[in-house]
Amino acid sequence: MGTSWSLHAVLPPTGAAEGVQAVLDRVVATMSQWEAASDLSRFNRAAPGVWRSVPLELAHVLEAALAIGRSSGGAFEPALGRLTEQWGFGSAGPVERAPAKAQHTGRIEFDPNMREARRSEDALLDLSGIAKGYGVDAVAEWLLAQGTRHFLLEVGGELRGEGIRPDGQPWWVDVELPPDWTGSGWRIALHDLAVATSGDYRRGFEVDGKRYSHSFDPRTGRPIINGVRSVTVIHRSCMMADGWATALTVLGPEAAMKLANEQQLAACVMAREREYVSRAWAAMLG
Repeated sequence: MGTSWSLHAVLPPTGAAEGVQAVLDRVVATMSQWEAASDLSRFNRAAPGVWRSVPLELAHVLEAALAIGRSSGGAFEPALGRLTEQWGFGSAGPVERAPAKAQHTGRIEFDPNMREARRSEDALLDLSGIAKGYGVDAVAEWLLAQGTRHFLLEVGGELRGEGIRPDGQPWWVDVELPPDWTGSGWRIALHDLAVATSGDYRRGFEVDGKRYSHSFDPRTGRPIINGVRSVTVIHRSCMMADGWATALTVLGPEAAMKLANEQQLAACVMAREREYVSRAWAAMLG
């Protein structure tokens, strides 16, 4: 996943580090667009228009990604792999200049009953906006299955806390702030909850003095320019927190808040030196 992980656990299982790494390695082997042998990469090399069986975990994440895409009006799109490649964020590596023409994202269809998917000619599957969150959930479920009930797990800045600390306190974490943000931050208690943050400062590239975000609007085929610096979502599922943080980032602050309230999401948007919080986020303060 190109990042690190950490675990704080009460009575962790024997071989916890190896076990956590094995789960994350499995997720990479299934969903990485940078690993040529991954299930996702093989799907992208398959002929367009042909239904293919997909592994259970990949099917689970793809179904969630498509659902978020529908609910967000296309702000989240798992078929934008060709777009991310064009802008230098894919397996081919960085580009020297911004593309002159936006790339069409195509479509990926999924049949949950048959557990099969197919792609249009322009579509390449890219789950980088949701797969890391799933990796957190997959490790958390493995730890719970081993009998470890109390832990805080972090993978590349996405976190999930289960149970409580040895001192009886919940797992307190600080929400990541964008660089140069002048407002105060949030400290949240992860008691059987997960949190994910999407930010324009994490990845990007600069050409001719102009910085381009790694967050794309699938509806335009271009990096976002809506002033959003970061979006944080709290959810029981880190996969859903990750996917929704990506979608809300694309929508912009006002539309993001409207949708977050409709979906009853606990979300915080930092944009244009202003902070926006959803009703569910505000309710947690009480």
